[in-house]
Amino acid sequence: MLARLKTVVIFIIVGLSLILLFPIGILCLLFSFVRLKKNISIIIYRIAQGWALFLVKLSSCEITVHGRENIPKEGPVCFVSNHGSIFDIVLLLAYAGRPVGFIGKKELLWIPFLNIWIFLLGGLFIDRKNPRKAVQTINKGIKHIREGHAMLIFPEGSRSRGKGLLPFHIGSFKLATKAESIIVPVSIAGSYEVFEKNYVVHSGPVSVSFSPSIETVRLSAEQRKQNLADRVYAVIAESLARVSPQRKF
Repeated sequence: MLARLKTVVIFIIVGLSLILLFPIGILCLLFSFVRLKKNISIIIYRIAQGWALFLVKLSSCEITVHGRENIPKEGPVCFVSNHGSIFDIVLLLAYAGRPVGFIGKKELLWIPFLNIWIFLLGGLFIDRKNPRKAVQTINKGIKHIREGHAMLIFPEGSRSRGKGLLPFHIGSFKLATKAESIIVPVSIAGSYEVFEKNYVVHSGPVSVSFSPSIETVRLSAEQRKQNLADRVYAVIAESLARVSPQRKF
């Protein structure tokens, strides 16, 4: 009963925080169209990071972060992560240490208040049912990375929701290979149990691990097509096996 009450309270707080941050988001959006764009992007990220850390605090989870020294402070980078829960994006915002955009399903575009912050962080909305528009979205992501930004890829294609590490979609790596960016594999363990296991917020151990980066610029066409996905999969799988927290409810 207390856990369900905590869940309701957290959702109310999250909703109110998004509403309160909306006017700030609008101002940041307006300023991003003028010459203050670089400075505004830093402000946007710090606000988003503070919001994410606030949500982590509300969850009362015990967070362990490994390998932050493997994250480049600047320049093009693709974070490639397993995806067990919607909480994963919050964790990446909180601990990546730099602005991170991601390609989300087009339905997210219609979520008030949240949509503008996804856009401000460099996120894009993809229509998987429309191949032409999907390619256009991917190309925008590639351009964004080439300009020196970071993007987040979930190559499983959807949340695994407790089913373990799902097979990777090879095509999702085009964002990194066509931008010739480095890849930082990310392993997140324990996020599924925080909320989506039974849709009640639970506190407990969660681990976020950033593995050493992988270059894509010198890879052959064959290595980009298959070997890269297998290599990143192996790194994430090994990291998950090593750091997965043992939870007790």
